[in-house]
Amino acid sequence: MSSVITAANLDRTAIERVVRDIVRRRLGLDGGPRPEVVVNISARHMHITQADLEHLFGPGAQLTVFRELYQEGQFASEQTVTIIGPRHRTLTNIRILGPVRKANQIELSFTDGIAMGIDLPVRMSGDIESTPGCIVLGPKGHIEMKQGVIRALRHAHMNEQEASYYGIRDGDMMNLHVDSDCALTLEGIVARINPAMHCEVHLDTDEGNAAHLTGARGVELYKA
Repeated sequence: MSSVITAANLDRTAIERVVRDIVRRRLGLDGGPRPEVVVNISARHMHITQADLEHLFGPGAQLTVFRELYQEGQFASEQTVTIIGPRHRTLTNIRILGPVRKANQIELSFTDGIAMGIDLPVRMSGDIESTPGCIVLGPKGHIEMKQGVIRALRHAHMNEQEASYYGIRDGDMMNLHVDSDCALTLEGIVARINPAMHCEVHLDTDEGNAAHLTGARGVELYKA
């Protein structure tokens, strides 16, 4: 016996998903199977250049793996630093992510920014022009970052096949609904398309906690 889907036994998010799927099929936009959506909280961390890694940890220093991240080749390293902001406010145990990059960048949450006394701009990773800086301390030295401290704009990594399913291009905006006891829909998630990536949404600690992501029953990612 076939079942009948009605508004009485579907929540609003499920209804919206069904409608979107029907519209996609009728418009010929079905890009294949629905991608598995992974949502991770991106806690405060630093990206670093090789030169400054050696300045902080000594000549010849290399990042060593503490934990592999979801995207292949990326990892949380064993190396951590302390940062000092205005009025000597500090945050300790800022983990460095690998591999090394071409520019230094520190990503903090809004709450971290308040604690540090830094007015954090919301930026895409890599867009650090005219952003605040801070002092970074390592076991062998320190550096003064003139810029590069940001609150990362929420974003979704995916490859071309996954982007095709959603009918989006690089830079398009998406929404994420988190079904939890603190259910929340997050808007303004930027799609970042790269052939080496798999579908993963990055939220900061404040966003993840607000939606009680660790207790989520499910998530739904869709084009804005």
